[in-house]
Parts: sequence; C-alpha cells; structure tokens
Amino acid sequence: MPTSITAFQGRVGDRNNLGIPGALALAASLAMDRGLPLFTVGQPASALNTDWKVELEAAVPDLRRLAAHLSGQFAKGHCPITVLNRCAASIATIPRVLAQRSNACIVWFDAHADLNTPKSSTSGYLGGLALSAPAGLWDSGFGGQLQLHDIVLVGARDLDPYEQQLVSSGQVRLVPADSTDLAGAILEAVAGRPVYVHLDCDVLEPGIVPTDFQVPGGLSLESLHQACSALAPLDLVGLEIAEFQYSWSENMEPVSPLSLIEALRPLLIAIAQTGEVLSLQGVPAQS
Repeated sequence: MPTSITAFQGRVGDRNNLGIPGALALAASLAMDRGLPLFTVGQPASALNTDWKVELEAAVPDLRRLAAHLSGQFAKGHCPITVLNRCAASIATIPRVLAQRSNACIVWFDAHADLNTPKSSTSGYLGGLALSAPAGLWDSGFGGQLQLHDIVLVGARDLDPYEQQLVSSGQVRLVPADSTDLAGAILEAVAGRPVYVHLDCDVLEPGIVPTDFQVPGGLSLESLHQACSALAPLDLVGLEIAEFQYSWSENMEPVSPLSLIEALRPLLIAIAQTGEVLSLQGVPAQS
C-alpha cells in the first residue's frame, strides 16, 4: 500500500488518559475510510502529568520505536499518515521527515507554537517543547535539523513571550486563524516547498472536537477544509494528527471523528495519490 495509517499508543507527556484511545479511534476510522491497514506503535500507559524531563525519559523507548517505524514507512515509498496522542511525539517524527526530505516545510496547525525550550517554559509541559526540539533549540536526543524558516505556524494564538519573539522577529512565519484569505496566506508562506502537515486538533474552535486544550478564536471545519484543499496539490511528504481525545471527559461516550475526517478529505485524497506516484517511481532517494 502506498499510504500507511499508524496510531502511536505510547505515553508522551499525557495530562489525562483520553489521548491514547482517541488516537487509536481516529486512526481506525481513517484506516476504514481509506481502506488501509492500521499499524500501532507503543504501549499504552497511564498519564504521568509531570515535568518534561521525567515525561521524556519515560517516553523514549516508544518514541524510538515510532521514529524507526516512520523511517521504515518512508523507505517503502509511503506517504504516511500518523495519528499521535500528543504533540510531544513530534519530537521523534519531525526529524525522520527531515531525514527523508531535508527541504520540507513543516506546516504546523496548532493553537500553540510549541516552540518553548526547557529554559523558556514556565509550565515545564513536554508538549510545549514539541517543535523546538526538532528545530534544534534544545537537545531531545532525536535530532534537531529543522530550520526555523522552514516552519509555518497556522492558527497559533496562545504564544508565550519566547515564542512571540521568534514570530515577531520573522524567524518563524505565522498565519493567523482569522486571516482574510487563510488558504492564500498558507500557500504564500509555503512558497512551493515540499510540505509535511501537522494538525493539533486544538487549532479548531473549542467545542468542535474533544481536545485537552480549548483556546478560543480557532479554525472552523470549513476553514480547515479550505486550507487542506489549498495544500492538496503541493508536494506532500505526509500528515500527522494529534490531540484528538476519545471523549469530552473521563467516563463519557466516545466522540466520532468523522466530521474531522471530512474536513481533512482533500488532503487525504492527495496523500493517497502521492503514495501511488511514489510506488510507481520506486523507493524515493534520501535528500
């Protein structure tokens, strides 16, 4: 199969126990929707909800498995779709993307920039360091080759001072959620580069899908669909989706991910077509 669906099931900075089953539910729905087999990586465990360093040490074995799995999917010529319980897993995924396509632009849909460092963070939350590690702002042990100018934040609106400085100085590009022409602004920022898409579900307006963080002023499903339609014709490297929780709170009924999948459909179709092209060309060379 030229496209693969993977659910990461390892604990990685979880603050509650809803992310791991949420990732599996979303990945299973995607696999059924696309008619693809479902891979799982990692061993579920209860949330620690503690400091970033303890969280990272606990997550390292499963993150290494995730990194190896993603590298294997790229080696097979796949354009992978990976569902993560938490954004912190990107510490392992983004370096593998860059090992495959060194010039890839990371389009980061998220209410947060996740560009804090252990020194700048006031919360000590591992998820807040998820993008800064691949960007080499601190050493996670998984690689830090991502250039700041290859990051496009979309919908980020809850920025800490250090993150705001990176944006205000022009080192990192931000496309606000309320952009008049969201799709056009994203395409301008990408500037024709290969694209790897990261979607944190909290980029959406609160109340649309269950997520750990609820930040007002987010995207609608319609605006997400428009953004995906704009990205679909580009040179796609893959897609990862994070922070879809199983339900709104503990012991509640599960929430269907189908509306989210519909919003992502232009991108899902394009990824399938990209995978088909890659499979005809053979395993792509590393760059």
